[in-house]
Amino acid sequence: MSYADITRNDRSAIKRWLQRRRLSSALELGLAAAPAARVICDYGAGDGALSLQLAQCRPQARIICYEPADFLRAEAEATLAQAPEVELSARVDAIAPESVDLLFCLEVFEHLPARETEQAMRSISRLLRPGGTLVIGVPVETGIPALYKGVFRMLRRYGSFDARPDHVLLATLGRPPRGRTLSEIAPGFRFYREHLGFRLRELKAVLRARFHLKRAVACPFAPLGSWLMPEVNLLARKPGRLQEKGDLAVNASSVSFSSNAGWRGARAGAEQNASLFHQLAR
Repeated sequence: MSYADITRNDRSAIKRWLQRRRLSSALELGLAAAPAARVICDYGAGDGALSLQLAQCRPQARIICYEPADFLRAEAEATLAQAPEVELSARVDAIAPESVDLLFCLEVFEHLPARETEQAMRSISRLLRPGGTLVIGVPVETGIPALYKGVFRMLRRYGSFDARPDHVLLATLGRPPRGRTLSEIAPGFRFYREHLGFRLRELKAVLRARFHLKRAVACPFAPLGSWLMPEVNLLARKPGRLQEKGDLAVNASSVSFSSNAGWRGARAGAEQNASLFHQLAR
């Protein structure tokens, strides 16, 4: 079964529509935020559907489709046969540092363990130029969305990790279950198959350590908010050279403050973290 079969070609008409809307919403958000982007990267591109849309609506831009998993990259190659100008890459280190103006990372972070999340953030920061724009698309797996998603999953595969009544209840109450099974999508690339258990709040904290989070836009209907909608797109910017230290100090301060270590401890932690993040982001 291909990636397209479980997303935009799923047997559920609702899921097919949601997948199309997921891509178009992220595309609209990113292109509006960076209308002059000359180099655009689809990071963890899956079967290349977003890269194809980028090539069609931004023919003047250089489009890089990065996908490390062999079987998904083969699907992307087939998808992009009609857009041969798109550059397909198997290795992220083959992309020049600070060469990307706009980077999309959709349907990736909900699958990553903590270590891989940090590695991906570091890699994305390396690719983006100072002031570059980042769009991260992830599902909402707590609260009301966890409830209706859980019902849908239980109707399809009752008893699986993401289709157990107790797990769905925990996620609905804001305490998503831990214990997802780790596997590898490619050699050396660990991932969680299930979405349930993903914590958006934790991802935002990691994101703020390196980037300035500008907006969180719910999908498919933004005005209804992420408390009700199943997806959210995070719009962020990599700090520029002159503002980088200050921005990261503020972000690091917010992360340190959440640990309840006190005002002085948070301030000291912010200064130390800002220096570290500044070096890593370079």
